[in-house]
Amino acid sequence: MAFEKKIVIILRNDLLTWQKLNIAAFLMSGISGTQDIIGEPYRDADGINYLPMSQQPIMIYSADGEQIKKILKKALNKEVDMSIYTEEIFKTYNDEDNRAKVAEYKTDDLNIVGIGMIGKKNHVDRLVKGLSLHE
Repeated sequence: MAFEKKIVIILRNDLLTWQKLNIAAFLMSGISGTQDIIGEPYRDADGINYLPMSQQPIMIYSADGEQIKKILKKALNKEVDMSIYTEEIFKTYNDEDNRAKVAEYKTDDLNIVGIGMIGKKNHVDRLVKGLSLHE
């Protein structure tokens, strides 16, 4: 199935595994909460219902800090919606504090450790060109 939009997560490559998983979950919550990507609920053969998930694949890439900053700057001029996760959010424990921490920094000064992105497939493909899929 072909999709008009593409979803990607870009994670800084020097993070601990638990941090990467945590960031990916938070970034996807922003995308799934604001975009029409969620399918129908799942149901097993015993009739048990499960929550729906994204209807399309989510590609996860790895990048260093400088690459992530460059991608963020380029993405600001493309037709993409983004969620971000900064290193400072690791030290906060609620959404209000998370947003306050991000608001302390100008765009160029954000210490981005992860970006979630959804947008026109060709725009997103250009932004992640040269990155490796996360292993």
